[in-house]
Amino acid sequence: MAEITPETSINNCLSISELRSDNWKSLEDNLGRLSTISADDPDFTATSQHVMRAIETLSSLEIHFANPGARAVAKLKGMIARGELVRGHLASGQFRKKLDRLAQRQRYSEVLIVGATSASKQKAIRKRLRPKRSVYDDFAFGTVFVQTFEDALNAVRVNPILQAVVIHDGFPFRSQDCNLDTLHAVLDELDVLFEATPDFERGPLLGRQIARLRPEVDRYLVAGSNVEDIAARMGETFKRVFRRDEDQDELFRSIRRGIDERYDAPWFKAVRGHAERPIINLHTLAISRGKSIMNSNWIRDRAQFYGTNLFLAETSATSGGLDSLLEPRGPLKTAQEYAARAFGAKRTYFGTNGTSTANKIVMQALIRRGDVVLVDRNCHKSVHHALMLTGARVCYLDAYPLNDYSMYGAVDLRELKRKLLVFNRAGDPVRLVILTNCTFDGIIYSPKRVMMECLAIAPRLAFKWDEAWFAFAQFNPTYRERTAMGAAAELEAMFQDPDYAARYEAFSAEFGAEAWADDERIMNTPLLADPSKAQVQVYATQSTHKTLTALRQGSMIHIRDQNFNEKAFSDAYKTHTSTSPSAQILATLDLARAQVELEGYKRVQHQVEVAMSLRQQVSGDPLLSKYFQVLGVGDLVPAEYRESNAESYFDEKSGWRNFEKAWRTDEFVLDPTHITLKTSVTGLSGDTFKKQLMDKCDIQINKTTRNTILAMTTIGTTRSDVANFIQVLRKNALDCEEKARNFSKIERSIHDDKVRSLTLEQPLPDFSSFHPAFRPNMETGDGDMGLANDLAMEDDNCEYLQPADAERVISGGRVVISASLVVPYPPGSPILVPGQVIDIPSLKYLDGLDVREIHGFDRERGLWVFTEETLSRILDERKSTAEHRGTS
Repeated sequence: MAEITPETSINNCLSISELRSDNWKSLEDNLGRLSTISADDPDFTATSQHVMRAIETLSSLEIHFANPGARAVAKLKGMIARGELVRGHLASGQFRKKLDRLAQRQRYSEVLIVGATSASKQKAIRKRLRPKRSVYDDFAFGTVFVQTFEDALNAVRVNPILQAVVIHDGFPFRSQDCNLDTLHAVLDELDVLFEATPDFERGPLLGRQIARLRPEVDRYLVAGSNVEDIAARMGETFKRVFRRDEDQDELFRSIRRGIDERYDAPWFKAVRGHAERPIINLHTLAISRGKSIMNSNWIRDRAQFYGTNLFLAETSATSGGLDSLLEPRGPLKTAQEYAARAFGAKRTYFGTNGTSTANKIVMQALIRRGDVVLVDRNCHKSVHHALMLTGARVCYLDAYPLNDYSMYGAVDLRELKRKLLVFNRAGDPVRLVILTNCTFDGIIYSPKRVMMECLAIAPRLAFKWDEAWFAFAQFNPTYRERTAMGAAAELEAMFQDPDYAARYEAFSAEFGAEAWADDERIMNTPLLADPSKAQVQVYATQSTHKTLTALRQGSMIHIRDQNFNEKAFSDAYKTHTSTSPSAQILATLDLARAQVELEGYKRVQHQVEVAMSLRQQVSGDPLLSKYFQVLGVGDLVPAEYRESNAESYFDEKSGWRNFEKAWRTDEFVLDPTHITLKTSVTGLSGDTFKKQLMDKCDIQINKTTRNTILAMTTIGTTRSDVANFIQVLRKNALDCEEKARNFSKIERSIHDDKVRSLTLEQPLPDFSSFHPAFRPNMETGDGDMGLANDLAMEDDNCEYLQPADAERVISGGRVVISASLVVPYPPGSPILVPGQVIDIPSLKYLDGLDVREIHGFDRERGLWVFTEETLSRILDERKSTAEHRGTS
C-alpha cells in the first residue's frame, strides 16, 4: 500500500477545514501522549511520526491562514525539534484553543496581503488593522501574507473567512513550497498568461482571477505607477486603487468600511428600529405591538413561544415610518440593491409569497397573449398556472426519463434547438424559454451553453430559469458558472468583446449560410450567437427560504435584461404582490443576503463537504450500501450528456478533479447536495420509508418516488445531522437483516415480490399532445391552455371520469381530454394539463403513484375531462372562424 503523504491527504480530502481542525486536535493529543511516555516505549516512534505528519500537513495549510498561522506552526515545530515536548504540548493546546476561539468569535475575518515582503511592512499592516478604538470595534481582523500569484489563489480557495485582498504589484507566479493542488485545472494556462502580461498589469490579472473565484471579497490594488490608468480601466475589478506609500491609513479604513457595507442590513435595521419606538397604533394590525395578545386572558401565555419582538416589529407599510415593498424608496430599496450586488444581478426584487408567485410575476411581465413559450413539462405547477393566466401558446418539452427511478431529468439542448427551428420556419418566433435549474433531484443545466446556442437561432429570445433550489449556488465558484445570473453576465461580457466578435465571424464563415437549412447539422453543431443581434434577457426566481437563511415564502427575483420593461414588470409585480407583505419575511431576506456575502463561500463549501461525506459513508459501508444505494451522476445523467465520462465526482486517488472537469464540460451535472437513496431492497416504497423516518425518527424528507427518497444538505446542515441520519439508516438496515433471518417461506416470497415490484422499470409518460380544439397552429403543436382552463370553469362543458373508465373508453376509440391540471405533490410537476390528450401511459403512471396529495384529481369522482359535445362545438367554432377569415 502506498504511503499517504501530507500532500496526498491535503489534495484528496473532502474538507480542508475539517482536515485542518482534525490535524490540530491530533497534534495536541499526540504531543500530550509523548509527554507521558519514555523514548524507549514501543509507541514513542509511531506517535512521533503522527506528530510530524500533522506538523507537515499544517505547515502546508497555515500559510493561507492568519490564526494560528504559519508563524505559530514554525514556532511549534522548532519547540518539537528541540525536544520541548511538554511545553510543545502546552503550546499546541494554546494554539488549538486560539483557533477554536477565533472560529467561534462573531465577526472575525482575515485579510489577504499579496506581495508585501519585508517584516517591517507586515508589522505595520497588522498594526493598522488593529486600531485602538473606532466605530469598527465589532470587527476583528487577522492578516495573511503571501508572496506569489499561486499562493494568493490557493489562499482565496482554501481560506473561507477572507473578506478582502490587498494586492501589491511586483510578485512572482509560482510558489516554491506549495503542496496544494487546488489550481491543477488552470495553473499552467495562468502561468503562460502571467508571463505574457506586463509587470504593471499582473496585479489586475490576479484581481480578475480572484473576482472570478470569489466576487464577494473586496479587492484593492497598491501599485507603483499607472494608478490613474488602472483605476479607469479596472473600476469593476478593484474597490479602490492606491499608489504605493500613499494613503495607507485610507486603505485600511476602506477595508473595514467594505466589510461594514456587506454586514449592513438596512431593512432589518429599520424594522428593529421601528420595534424600539413607543408607537401608538391607531391604524390596522391589531396584533401590532402585541397589545391584543398581552391584554388577553386566554392567549397571553402563548406569546411566550414567539417572544414580544415578533409583534413589536410587525407593521403596515401604509402606517408610515418604514418603506413600502410596492413603491420602495428607503431601506427596502437599498436592501434589494444590495441583494442584486450579492447575486450578480442588475435588478433584484423581494417576494413574500414564495417562488410560485415570483414565477407568475416574471411571466406576466414577459408574455403577451398569443406569445409562444417553450417550457419543460416538469416545471413547477406555478409555471403552468401562470401560462394559463397569460394566454400563452405553450409548447411542452420532454425531459429525458429515468424510468428505473420514476423521475425525469432535464431537457436535451438538441430538443430545444429543434423546437426553435420548427417555430422559426412556421413564422411563429418563440418569445420565452422556461427551464428548471437545478431540478428537485439535483440535475443542473449549463445555462451559458443553452442560452448561447438558443440565441444563435432566436437572438431576441428571453429566458426564465426557475432556481428555487439553487439560491446558494452564487457563492461557490464552480456552482456559480451554472447559475442564470453567472451565465448571463458571461454572455453580456462576451457579446461586447472584440475577440468574441472575431470568433463569431470565423465560425459563421466556416458554418456557411447553407448549413442553416440543415436541421441535423444545426442540432449537432455547438452554435455561436451573433453578438450584433443577440440580446441578454435573463430572469431567475429563487426560493431563498429553501436553501438560505430566510423564513418560509421568502423569495427573490434576479434580472439581467438588456431590454428590461420597467412598466410591464412593475405592473406584474403589483398585480401579484400583497399590499400587506410580512416585515419579518423581508427582514430575513435582507439578513440572508448579508450572511452569504460575508460567509456564503464558507457555508456552501461546508454544505458540499457534508453531502459528499454522507455519500461516501453510505456507499462505503457494506451493510448500508446493501439496502440503500446512493445514486450518482452515472445513474442520473445518461452517458451521452457526460463528455467528461465521470461516474463519480470524488475519489481518493484524484480528489475533486472529476467534479471540476465535469462541471466545465458536461451538458448536465448532478448537484451532490441532492442525495437520492434507492430504497427498493428494503421492500419499502419511498413514501412509506419517508413516513417512517418522520414518524419514528423525526427526520424530515420531502421528495420521494416509488423506490427512492431525496435527502438534501443545506448551509444549515451539521455533521451531527449527517451522523444521526447515517445512524438511522444503519438501524433500518439492521432491522432488515433481522427480519430477513427470520422470514418464513411465505414471508420471504411476499418480501421478494415487493422488492421486485419496486425494482421493475416503470415507464414515464411523455407529453402526449394538445387536442386540435386548443391548438392555434396545427404545424407547431403548441396549445392554448388559457382557453382550455376558461372552458373548464363551466360545469356544462365537462364531466368526471374515473381513470379505469377513461382507459376503457380510450381503448374503444374516444379521445379524452383533460380539463384540469393534475399534479402530484411533491414534486409539484403535472401529469396532465388542461387541453391535453389523456393517453394510456399517463393513466398507468397516475395509477402507480403512491403520494397522497394529487392536486386536480378527485379520487372519489375521478378526472375532470371535457365532454365530447364541448370539443365538437369548439372545433366547429374554429372552423367557422377560419372560413370567415378566408372569405373576408
